[in-house]
Amino acid sequence: MANPSSKPASALVADDIRAALDGLLERRTDQTRPTSMGAGSDDLDNGRAYLAATVEGGWHVPTWPAIHGGRDVSPAENQLIGSVLREYVVPDLYPFAIGLGMVGPALLAHGTAEQQDRWLRPIASGAEIWCQMFSEPEAGSDLANVALSAERDGDVWRLGGQKTWTSRAMWAEWGICLARTDPAQPKHKGLTMFVVAMDAPGVEVRPLRQMNNDAHFSEVFVNDAVVADEWRVGDVGEGWRVAMTILGHERAGAGSRGGGDGAKRGTRVPPWIADLVKLEALGGDVRRAEAVSVYAADMASRWTVQRAADEARSGGSPGPAGSGAKLRTVSSYKRRAYLANRAAGAAGMLEDGHGYIETVTAPSMSIRGGTDEIQRNILGERVLGLPGEPRLDRDVPWRDSRKGML
Repeated sequence: MANPSSKPASALVADDIRAALDGLLERRTDQTRPTSMGAGSDDLDNGRAYLAATVEGGWHVPTWPAIHGGRDVSPAENQLIGSVLREYVVPDLYPFAIGLGMVGPALLAHGTAEQQDRWLRPIASGAEIWCQMFSEPEAGSDLANVALSAERDGDVWRLGGQKTWTSRAMWAEWGICLARTDPAQPKHKGLTMFVVAMDAPGVEVRPLRQMNNDAHFSEVFVNDAVVADEWRVGDVGEGWRVAMTILGHERAGAGSRGGGDGAKRGTRVPPWIADLVKLEALGGDVRRAEAVSVYAADMASRWTVQRAADEARSGGSPGPAGSGAKLRTVSSYKRRAYLANRAAGAAGMLEDGHGYIETVTAPSMSIRGGTDEIQRNILGERVLGLPGEPRLDRDVPWRDSRKGML
């Protein structure tokens, strides 16, 4: 009788993963510090080099098919790889996160074999960057109200309109774009998803400068841009379903694995607390209690995010768990940023002050990837079973509801 505790010969173990990664990546040290969600950094080279180094082994997106840059692992092995990756220095993958965490899973769920062959491996290797063309000036939180139009012209579609708050657009080769293909249908039903080449004639990207001095959001103007029908993702009129797949993975943070909190393996005190100790900012009971409270919430956030992200990477939808993870991640980030900045005293008001860049970045976290209010609505309706908000335009043609004719 076989020993029930024995592992199959092919099963991954942590030491095997470390043996492979030691030849590719540097281990974390006490001096390793995480970057801040793209804030203050325009570094593409380190992230691209990391993805190029790990794609052959499929270490960053291990649940993807091996032919597309993954390694076909089980959910348990995926979780193990993610845990071991935290021991290594993984650069800021903010420029690549939309492709890795959102577009990739959407193409696996809704794309054709040809689309997967064309786009997935360049995403996994960092060769191509993607942006998400969803929000519009008059349809921000109400995503289903988008107005950018797509009209069929034989084997192509002609797109026209405007998107805004388009992250990574200035770097991107490709955009995943939600467009209105049938204004006679209710707003959720007349949408279709397309892939847009960001250097195509008729596509203009204008970066927007933020208060933290970043320009990672852009306006995108589309004027009679031509998109081949073979670049349509999903069926005509099924764009909302594809969009929900993308947003579910976005809320789960599925593109950011490996970044961790900057702590090397075995570290008991996280680097951000160690930094506060060096500043002699934790001398009082009140400040120490605040730091411990933030740390406890941070750990709960990390575990929740990890669970939601593992669900997403395992081929399923993170569902409302992604909304809970997003809320906790935002709260944890903001509390850490504000505590660090206050602890620096007057120096925290300077651009090179401790926690300054995180503090001026923090307010945007409640807006990115769906506002906190939207996440609470999702949790209230789908988890707690509370009544939904009145939606008078659910069954009304979009062209009528857009004009306020209700």
